[in-house]
Order: sequence, then C-alpha cells, then structure tokens
Amino acid sequence: MNLPDIESRLAGGGEPLTFDEALALAELPTEELPALIAAAHRVRLARAGPGVELESIISAKTGGCAEDCAFCSQSRHWPSPVRPEPFLDVVALIDAARRSEQLGATEFCIVLAVRGPDDKIMRQTLEAVEALHEATRLRVACSLGILTPDQAGALAAAGVHRYNHNLEAARSFFPQIVSTHSWEERHQTCRMVREAGMELCSGGIMGMGESMRQRIELAFELAELGPREVPINFLNPRPGTPLGGAGLLPALEAVRMIALFRLVMPAAVLRPAGGRELILRDLQALGMLAGANALIVGNYLTTLGRSVADDLRMLADLGMPVARLAP
Repeated sequence: MNLPDIESRLAGGGEPLTFDEALALAELPTEELPALIAAAHRVRLARAGPGVELESIISAKTGGCAEDCAFCSQSRHWPSPVRPEPFLDVVALIDAARRSEQLGATEFCIVLAVRGPDDKIMRQTLEAVEALHEATRLRVACSLGILTPDQAGALAAAGVHRYNHNLEAARSFFPQIVSTHSWEERHQTCRMVREAGMELCSGGIMGMGESMRQRIELAFELAELGPREVPINFLNPRPGTPLGGAGLLPALEAVRMIALFRLVMPAAVLRPAGGRELILRDLQALGMLAGANALIVGNYLTTLGRSVADDLRMLADLGMPVARLAP
C-alpha cells in the first residue's frame, strides 16, 4: 500500500480510490494512522479548499415517527423520553435561523421526524422556506424523509438549496436497523433529489454494530450517489431504543473513518455530526485534520452539542477559515 501515491492521485483529481485500497487503508496499524490523517487533510485542501462550512439544524417536528429506526429516540415504537411535538410555527423558525446566522452559519436545515411529508407538512414547509428566505440570507435545507418526484420538484422550485436524506448504513447492514422501509427507498429519494436540481446531503451512522467492511461499503454507495455533503454521525446510544445499550465507537476509529470517507469522496463537504462530542471528545480537532471541512454548530435533533464559541475557537486554533456566503 503506497499511501503517498494514492494521495498524489486523489489530490490531482486522478482515478478514485478503489474498494480494495480503502480496505487496505482501513487495516493500517495505529502507528500509521497519523500518515493517513495527514494524507486525507492534504487531499481535502487540494480538492475542497480550506474553508469550513457551518450549518445549524432545527427539529421542526419532533417525535412520534412511525418508522422503527433502531438508533432513533423519535420513533414511536420505542419507550424513549422524547415526546411528540407539532410543527414549529414560522416565528420560532425565523428566530432560530437568525441566531444561527449571527453565529456564522451559512446553512439552516429544517428537519422533521416523519416517514415522508403529507400535503399539510409540504404546505407548512414551503411556507417556512419562503419566510426564511425573506428574513435571512441563509441557504435553506430540508430533511423531510422519503419524497415523491412531485414533492422533490416543489422543494427545488421553492429554492431549497440542499436536501438531507441519509442512507444511514450499508445496504447489506440496513435491514438490521430498520424494518418499516427499505434501503432502496432511501436510495431512490437520494436520486430524486439530484434529478430535481437540489444538492444532495447524505451520510450515515458509525458504531451501530456494522463491520469495517460495511462502513466502507456505505462510503462507496454514497460516492455513487454523488452527494455534495456527507454527514458522518457516530452512534450516541439513546435510552429506550434497541441500541440504547450499545458500546461507544473508539475515538481513533472514528478519526480513521473520517479520513477514509475523505479519500473515497475527495471533493465532498464532509461534516462530523451527531455524536462527535461524545465519541471524539478531545480528538475533535484531529477529526478536522483528518479531512473534515464542515460542522453542525449548536444542538442536534434530540441531543445537545457543544458551545459554538468552542467550535469557532477550535477552527481558529487550527487556522481553518469559516466559509462565508458571497456578498
């Protein structure tokens, strides 16, 4: 395994990483991990630039979801402490968006705990998107679950910049964590998003019991879809869910996955997301140096993040500029 040759090829826009190369890099001994991290960082700089994109997300409709995702405390199938809440009113969404903008975020994502939007949710979402565009300069993203072609077209026509729909896990592992919908349904929505003209945001969760090979399978399945943004989530076991008693992914293993995903998708916006504070702990800066170029700032859907000031200080210490919207 010649890591310098792989780095040079990927940084220069040459042939993409092969599956066998990714497997070999995943098996590098721990003492060689610093070299892998450095290579991923240099590829990121060459292909994606130095800027770090900040995004804020809001749970606009929380809990009561009919799907049985084993990791999710918002499913009504599990006895979790999360209680269902209705769609937030537009005033609350605008207030949250303005706070995010003041903190330096350029993207604001409306997230709903649903299988997919019905007519009422679509109407509420489109009204919210219009209001956010009028009240802020933020790019508005959405995550509303499984879409129809008409719904994808309506969101794109409303100016939704990016749509999040995570594959969550490799096709071979997915049936072990969800039974109420299929991996293929998720994959189809991801394709629909791009066909409608929106940027695709799609990633997954590490640490649910999948093998290293299955994590690499997920990376290549995502690469085939061509997402602009790839959230890398780390399982934060939630009380009451089937994965509530799962162990935590080791921090260095999480850093290795960030580096591998960067090498599989050299030009993507790679965003360590849910669970990063719990899993990476003091290695969050190392995760940024392993190829990440984006962060979610503030809280997540049902868990707390860390202070925005701490994230901004970390980026300043690393000499990583925050990406800004063009005037």
